[in-house]
Amino acid sequence: MTTPDDLTDAALAVFAFAIYHQLDSGEPVTKVVADDGKGHRANRSAVEELEKLGLARLEGDAISFSPEGMQMIEQLIGRLLGR
Repeated sequence: MTTPDDLTDAALAVFAFAIYHQLDSGEPVTKVVADDGKGHRANRSAVEELEKLGLARLEGDAISFSPEGMQMIEQLIGRLLGR
């Protein structure tokens, strides 16, 4: 199983973006925008890393998290909150 310690900083940044939105909204985030056309764009190598690890997949202009990716989000939130 992949852990946060196995991920590059760029891959963690994709999760950080999702975590920000999840903590802000209080709702689970299952996908994030990969390219909003206004300057925000996910690092391509990070997306490829997440796809290779089975944590997410690129679907058009969105990065969709797999069930394992969703678990990673929860694990990272737990670390942030000291759980």
